[in-house]
Amino acid sequence: MKNTRLLRLTVLFLMLHFGTQNWAQSKTTVLLDADTANEVDDLFALSRILMDSSVSVLALNAAQWQNSHWSTPKSMEDSHRLNQMLLGTMGLSVKTNRGAMARMYDWGNRAQYSAAANEIIDQANRMKDGERLNLIALGALTNVASAVFMEPEIAEKIRLYWLGSSYDFEKGVLGRNDFNCAMDQYALTHLLFSEVEMHVIPVNVASKMTFDYDTTKTRLKGQKLGDFLLKIWDDHVDGGRAVRTIWDLAIIDAFLHPEWATETIIMTSKDNGGREIYYYKDIDADKMLEDFFDKIKAYKAPK
Repeated sequence: MKNTRLLRLTVLFLMLHFGTQNWAQSKTTVLLDADTANEVDDLFALSRILMDSSVSVLALNAAQWQNSHWSTPKSMEDSHRLNQMLLGTMGLSVKTNRGAMARMYDWGNRAQYSAAANEIIDQANRMKDGERLNLIALGALTNVASAVFMEPEIAEKIRLYWLGSSYDFEKGVLGRNDFNCAMDQYALTHLLFSEVEMHVIPVNVASKMTFDYDTTKTRLKGQKLGDFLLKIWDDHVDGGRAVRTIWDLAIIDAFLHPEWATETIIMTSKDNGGREIYYYKDIDADKMLEDFFDKIKAYKAPK
């Protein structure tokens, strides 16, 4: 009995002295950056990773999409507001940051200074030697590239996961005409020529992630988070669509479940940095879709 009591006291002392994090199973940390109010897919993707028990989200940054033809006057602010609405709906407390209001500047100091860029710098600088900050970007790369522009030395401390560009794996041609590229070409170029480790799902691969509205409604209706996501679908500027591509979920699931994605290394052309980048060439969209429905339907906010 004495030995048991002594053991418990010893464990309690060590936990108080060294911190409980050393006794709990370590989680993968990640920083999120998203143009959440732009399309429906952002909220679907964010809800999936925010609930994952294997991940600790350091912060959720808001990104701009100011160059879009359907952009709102304050696109980043709209994303910031929706980030907070999603967290409120899920009953979660995660730090949120405002990002750049517009793309990077055309010349000189191109960086867009923001709380989001400063968050990236701060978290990258906390990485120990040999470690990299996991950063998932679901939209324009303005916040990420601005952070690297402001403090170039953090580039080697960042592992970026991004949905964007297209890639012809047979011809070895990288295309830059998709939405996320077009929202800030300077930002993409800056990162391609940097030492940031890049893992990219091109849009021609992410396009496999399609959701049918009737099925989605049947699977999610009647659950608080599910109803919130359905309302986002219904209220969007093109809310009448029967089928959507939930692009961003592809990069989220490739991060959470690398076994559901096939990744390869490509060498970019000299005008695109002339360096090695990890590209996802295939995903198991069926597993990703089924996992999403199961996880959202079963989700319960923490007490």
